[in-house]
Amino acid sequence: MKAMILAAGRGERMRPLTDTTPKPLLRAGGAPLIEHHLRRLGSAGVREAVINVSHLGEQVEAYCGDGGRWGLSLSYSREESPLETAGGILQALPLLGDAPFLVVNGDIYTDCSFDALLAAGLGPGDLARLVLVDNPPHHPLGDFHLDSRGRVHARQDGLAGRTYAGVGVYSPQLFDDLAPGVTPLRPLLDAAIDAGRMAGEYHGGDWEDVGTPERLAALDARLSNGG
Repeated sequence: MKAMILAAGRGERMRPLTDTTPKPLLRAGGAPLIEHHLRRLGSAGVREAVINVSHLGEQVEAYCGDGGRWGLSLSYSREESPLETAGGILQALPLLGDAPFLVVNGDIYTDCSFDALLAAGLGPGDLARLVLVDNPPHHPLGDFHLDSRGRVHARQDGLAGRTYAGVGVYSPQLFDDLAPGVTPLRPLLDAAIDAGRMAGEYHGGDWEDVGTPERLAALDARLSNGG
């Protein structure tokens, strides 16, 4: 299975750090955020991966190169300006092929088992399989509900669900009716949920949404101290 790392965002909440450094190259635990993903993908047996780039994308390409040092063959999907998640994936589909693929947000840190996720893949008729985590303090109600059968449902108003981790397996068919351009992912996920075609799994291990300089500093301190 191929993989895609989403790395094209401007990282507005990370300013001023991202004025000169793209968010995926911000460091935590002695390595850029994106390198933690690349190491884990290579260890999980992924051999081909796509990285979408836009803001300061040349720095990402210069650092990651062809991916050989992680056992990967890397390709790049270049966006003149960020296309958001669904738009970026749609543009990258020619590089990803016709089979399901793993997607990882470039601005998270996690010890989620890519091996297990790749092995699980997608069930018959499913358009995606999402990894869900406990809700962080800044997102207390979460995004979706995960039932005991591993099916993802819409979260009911006022009731806490779980948070999408920014890690999932997607079928190219999820993007069949999408026109090129700037497009968020959430409406596509909601439509797949409404159609009963969304699987999920819970990850109770390490996960951080590295969305602000303060969260980055906290993650760096924890990883640097062996946490």
